[in-house]
Amino acid sequence: MSFSYQPTTEQPRVIHADHEILVVEKPAGLLSVPGRGEDRADCLIERLRAAFPTILLVHRLDMDTSGVMVFALTPHAQRHLSRQFEDRRTKKTYVARLWGRLEPKTGMVDLPLIVDWPNRPRQKVDHAEGRPAQTEWRVVKASEAETRVRLMPITGRSHQLRVHMAELGHPILGDPLYATDAAADFPRLMLHAESLRFKHPETGVMQGFSAPAPF
Repeated sequence: MSFSYQPTTEQPRVIHADHEILVVEKPAGLLSVPGRGEDRADCLIERLRAAFPTILLVHRLDMDTSGVMVFALTPHAQRHLSRQFEDRRTKKTYVARLWGRLEPKTGMVDLPLIVDWPNRPRQKVDHAEGRPAQTEWRVVKASEAETRVRLMPITGRSHQLRVHMAELGHPILGDPLYATDAAADFPRLMLHAESLRFKHPETGVMQGFSAPAPF
């Protein structure tokens, strides 16, 4: 099935801006950075560039995921923030709606991941060649039909939360890659980056920014 990029018309919301950093709420259905080809040029960083011409990438969210992202506005801030992500010193919390009832109330998935080359951009569990990936979860509320959880990734692999939940047998609702049948039949991927904590690159003070889930 060929992918047709139809970016959302919803605009990003600025949560915080100073001379070093920019924190925004990314809408679902928008690439973080340009894809290959003119048809994939519309993206979050380009929409922000008009107001913040020195904007620099630090990390990404999947196109289908909404929520909090931080950008750097100076090379110093980019180096500082990128190092925090690489060293796992940032704290990220996501909200997701999952298929079925997830038990127990808390736990951790520890399954190594690697790109599924014949089926890119899909990722898969590979105990021999995969890179370490860990995700902690905490159930917020649950019914037989679905579970609302907070997910705290320890590592930051591509599609990590989506694959890990699918491997538990509880795919994220609306996931076009890892959910099937009724679990996939939702208007969007029910995954939202709710909060992000990191040290400010100038002051060194730990700061937290959040945006409530729109679902």
